[in-house]
Amino acid sequence: MKLAGKRVLVTGADGFIGSHLVESLAREGANVRALCQYNSLNTWGWLERISSLDEIDVVTGDIRDAHFCLKLTKDIDYVFHLAALIAIPYSYQAPESFVDTNIRGTLLLCQGALANGISKLIHMSSSEVYGTAQYVPIDEKHPLTPQSPYSATKVAADAIALSFNCSYSLPVVIARPFNTYGPRQSARAVIPTIITQVASGKNEIYLGDLSPTRDFTFVEDTCRGLLAIAELDSGLGEVFHIGSNHEICVGQLVSLIGEIMGRELKPITVDSRLRPEASEVHRLKCNNDKLKAATGFEPSISLREGLERTVAWFLKESNLSQYKAHLYNL
Repeated sequence: MKLAGKRVLVTGADGFIGSHLVESLAREGANVRALCQYNSLNTWGWLERISSLDEIDVVTGDIRDAHFCLKLTKDIDYVFHLAALIAIPYSYQAPESFVDTNIRGTLLLCQGALANGISKLIHMSSSEVYGTAQYVPIDEKHPLTPQSPYSATKVAADAIALSFNCSYSLPVVIARPFNTYGPRQSARAVIPTIITQVASGKNEIYLGDLSPTRDFTFVEDTCRGLLAIAELDSGLGEVFHIGSNHEICVGQLVSLIGEIMGRELKPITVDSRLRPEASEVHRLKCNNDKLKAATGFEPSISLREGLERTVAWFLKESNLSQYKAHLYNL
């Protein structure tokens, strides 16, 4: 394991994927510095739920501060850059904040990483950069067609990171996961939205468009993919997909979750949950052949197994109480 004993920074460590990644790195023996966004309550988000927290160097701050990013990346070997604003509906309301965090924040982190001579920066992208698939499965050569302010900032952030590889030889690799799901995910995402509504006693499930398809990967597999990319000897300046190579539409997803939870569900499309018509991404299906060929990695947890594990987590009262199923979370 190349990361054992290495000094590893994870930005966005207080979030869904970030907290799972910190756990994975700790299990592999890495010395982890975990960045949580500063807040006056001194809360560390989902990071506070992990069993290995005592082993982690938790830092609070903000990637939008250049001097902070310079200090943050000092004495670090590997950087996993996950910190970002990610809620697509909120990006329609506050696009400037996405530009500031996702683009400028990435720029400042790259500058800090370059100044401190890090060994590799793994930058987290998103399949949303492709927009509605022009062909499937989507490989890394698919055109980039951002259809929301969020996805536009991810295209720009990816470009900033790659430009530092070309311009300054910063060792950058782009990890581009398709839709990740699992315990601790925000209720803004479709799977927690469905599960929490069912858990609150509802059979009529309020959603947006039921027809789009997505390629879902359980969060533990996404983290395994990120570690595989970090350990890869080659691939600097390249993009690698993390996905399952399978797609399912939202309507079918409702039926599958209902089956797992023992309920007959009726999905109802609500106007307030619809994206603007031209902004909806109608189809995403991953081609993960490149990462598999380079590292041997492929997801190991099926959608059904992952959903069963996710449902079991949400049904624990201590977890479910963290969510507000009656509110539409942007």
